Amino acid sequence: MLSIKKEYIVTANNKKKAVLIDIDTFRVMEEIIENYGLGKYMKEIENEGNLSLSEAQMYYTGLKKG
Repeated sequence: MLSIKKEYIVTANNKKKAVLIDIDTFRVMEEIIENYGLGKYMKEIENEGNLSLSEAQMYYTGLKKG
């Protein structure tokens, strides 16, 4: 498990308002979240058919224009 060193920003009433983490920890967390999202997306489309090279090129060309 990722050990997270954190500091809290508190209000005048001593209520936690925000958290500070170091940039390296943030980058690790960001990568974990991105990988999780990619894994979910891959799971969602695993039963979709594959495109041929020409179909993929046509699809990609359409994305550039749109």
